Amino acid sequence: MGVEIERKFLVVSDDWRDGVRSEITMAQGYLSTTAEHTVRIRLRDDRALLTIKGRPKGLVRREFEYEIPRDDARLMLDELCVGAAIEKTRFEVPYGDHLWEIDVFEGRNKGLVVAEVELRRPDEEVDLPPWIGDEVTGQARYYNARLVERPFDRWDDGGD
Repeated sequence: MGVEIERKFLVVSDDWRDGVRSEITMAQGYLSTTAEHTVRIRLRDDRALLTIKGRPKGLVRREFEYEIPRDDARLMLDELCVGAAIEKTRFEVPYGDHLWEIDVFEGRNKGLVVAEVELRRPDEEVDLPPWIGDEVTGQARYYNARLVERPFDRWDDGGD
């Protein structure tokens, strides 16, 4: 069974760019988003993926991911997804004992930069890099599925 355990943070500087190990361009959209689950299509540089995620319970949630044909993914993104696809570049940056994923958003979410770190267990200690800002784990407006509905360019200082 697939399980995802992750924490999410805002990024406060570009100092992470010195440690980039890889860079992946992505487009992703959602076939379904409910309180109980999301069904996502992701088109990466080299792969296309269908991902089903359950409701988060703290830092933990069920996640199942399957590779699908690129042509199918492109068609689903263009014709079946709710709202416009999210465009972002993901940078992988090792720091301490973890691999951080930095998402730099484009399009209507341009200006938003978020870092995620996957954990082996919910109580695992993480050394925070100096370029990490506030933790936003569990804040719904930072979920990619929510950014489809309410993109970053529609946020105001009051939040959601």
